Amino acid sequence: MRTRPILLGGATLSNSEPIKVQVRRLVEGARLPSYQSSEAAGVDLEACLIEKEEIVISPMERLLVGTGLAIQIPRGYEAQIRPRSGWALKHGITVLNSPGTIDSDYRGEIKVLLINLGSSPVTIRTGERIAQLVFAPVCQATWEEKDELGVTKRGGGGYGHTGT
Repeated sequence: MRTRPILLGGATLSNSEPIKVQVRRLVEGARLPSYQSSEAAGVDLEACLIEKEEIVISPMERLLVGTGLAIQIPRGYEAQIRPRSGWALKHGITVLNSPGTIDSDYRGEIKVLLINLGSSPVTIRTGERIAQLVFAPVCQATWEEKDELGVTKRGGGGYGHTGT
């Protein structure tokens, strides 16, 4: 069953058809990302350690972990690197700049910036699922400078303006 197309920035997208993403293995043995269920939003990214069998990420330490893969994202899309919920819950491991954005013109290795917010060191090995990758449509803005902006009830109310 097809769903209605999404209109975004003049482009028509369908939320039921997959996009084609080209991938290149930069390291022999690097495994392609995979969906863990038929309706998963993100593919799991695996660590691909080149010089060591394993690495340890200590509490409050951040570490850039390679995947051994480079991708070519279709124009009009981005890829977002997000934490894996199980790792966050069990070990306090998360993606520091979450979500990390990969632009469609980037061709380098996908790397994941992890941080250990837990209380114990965590060992990461090649093949360990370290993050997930979600694809999303992109809409670029054009800027129109104004002396004043439209009035709203909220106005300039920022962080915590609605109370607890």
